[in-house]
Amino acid sequence: MVSMKSGVKTENLRSLFNSNKIVRVVGAHNGLTAKLVERNGFEAVWASGFEIATAYAVPDANILTMSDLIHVSEVINDSTTLPVVVDCDTGFGNSINVITLVKKLEKIGIAAIAIEDKLFPKVNSYIPGRQELASIAEFSGKIIAAKSAQEDPNFMVIARVEALISGWGMDEALKRAEIYEKAGADAIFIHSKKETPNEIIEFSQRWHGRIPLVICPTSYPQMHEAEIKKFSNIKAVIYANHGLRASIKAINEVLSEIDRLGGIHTINDKIAPMKEAFELQGMFAMKDLEEKYTFGSKDVTVLIPAAGKGGDESLREFLADRPVCLLDIGGKTIIKRNLEILNSLGLSKINITTGYKPNLFKELQDVSLIENPDYSKTNVLSSIMMASEKVSERMLVLYSDIVFEKEIIEKLLQSEADITLVIDSSYLTNNSNRIMDFVLAKRAPIIGDRILRDEKFNEIIKIGKKKVSLGEANFEYIGIALLSQNIFNKIKGVYGEYKNSGNEFQGRSSIDSADFVDMVQELIDQGVKVSALEVHKGWSEVYSFKDYKQVCSMLR
Repeated sequence: MVSMKSGVKTENLRSLFNSNKIVRVVGAHNGLTAKLVERNGFEAVWASGFEIATAYAVPDANILTMSDLIHVSEVINDSTTLPVVVDCDTGFGNSINVITLVKKLEKIGIAAIAIEDKLFPKVNSYIPGRQELASIAEFSGKIIAAKSAQEDPNFMVIARVEALISGWGMDEALKRAEIYEKAGADAIFIHSKKETPNEIIEFSQRWHGRIPLVICPTSYPQMHEAEIKKFSNIKAVIYANHGLRASIKAINEVLSEIDRLGGIHTINDKIAPMKEAFELQGMFAMKDLEEKYTFGSKDVTVLIPAAGKGGDESLREFLADRPVCLLDIGGKTIIKRNLEILNSLGLSKINITTGYKPNLFKELQDVSLIENPDYSKTNVLSSIMMASEKVSERMLVLYSDIVFEKEIIEKLLQSEADITLVIDSSYLTNNSNRIMDFVLAKRAPIIGDRILRDEKFNEIIKIGKKKVSLGEANFEYIGIALLSQNIFNKIKGVYGEYKNSGNEFQGRSSIDSADFVDMVQELIDQGVKVSALEVHKGWSEVYSFKDYKQVCSMLR
């Protein structure tokens, strides 16, 4: 399967090589330098073996492992939208190693690799002495192995010819390049450490292959891009290590000045402002996302009504000493799992109404407990109203006997309506015998594996077991709601009126026996628009032993 991370980048790199432009590939050794490469308008990033080794403060001589390279390459790739070409030295061994390397790099989204025809372990090409070449047969086998391992047809394998580096001459370099093309290479990286570009120019003039050339003018900087464009078969230039070398010089100068002058009072004009560092690390983007997805979390009070025992007869033995929300699932109770999700979203003002076995809740950290001594005589609505003094700008009401995916709460917090309930259409396709809070919504659900809709929110027309029959229902209320302070104040008024009068309420004998959905229906009857967030699965109620077993199997 082709990686979704790599598909666009491999296609982009391939298109660049097929264009009339010179592809400028710049060295990086971490996410920060990759971001700077992109910021300055270059076309691709070179995950430089030399830069990465230097950043680890070890020689560029295959000291680092394949795993080290893959890890850094993933960091680099994730930090930029540019395609990344990874400097893979000799491929970390034989053809089998190359196959493993290609599969792992393609999986993390890398667009291309470059491998060189030297013996493992290699030594950096600019170091005098040992520069031993592999045999043509051995290296051709690596190219064939790399191309057979790739799954994305646009993934590129660049063969780096080191014959000029090793002193084997121009004819040997050309012969090797021709054979590497036949083996399947997508480009030839012809390398030279001469201080003039003469070797590169000669190679370009004598190269009659159909695949493009890549050069690295580190030692012959006078061959700039205007000069390179004169040679039509040179398609890419690698500025392999200049960012790293610039940073070494700059860091040394600044640290030397701090040491010499005994402080940082003179260096502000020599260093980047903190604002720029925050921008590069993505701090401002993170704050924007935080505002978008967890906006107002500091102003949201959470209430979890957990006063009753819960469950049906099939859970009787399990609930002899604890309520259903304190059942263990994979080493964590239901309520503990839910608290972790809420905390991860920045929701910290959490209230729990207890009743049955209230002492068991005292081990929970950073929550406010409100005991309902009349829990056996009242219903969920009464437990909710006991927290009426806790409400800030909004209240998230969360039934205690459900487990849910974090994304449901994230989406719900985006609602700007006075009241929004989460409703689910999946009950239409299951065979559950649960007693459900049926919902009739204004817009019917779309049943299918793939659902796309412009509107995230629906509107509830009727709700409740007593108000909506199975035949007319099109959704089920899952037990999660978001209320504004304004709507909660309205609920308090209605609740107080019926509490004082003792009158029947929505078909119940009194307000004390009312469920939360009865109050929602009362609001609808009074003309309040009740919004609904549609979901399709992603949650489960623990009402029966069957539910409990199923949830335990899903959340191990």
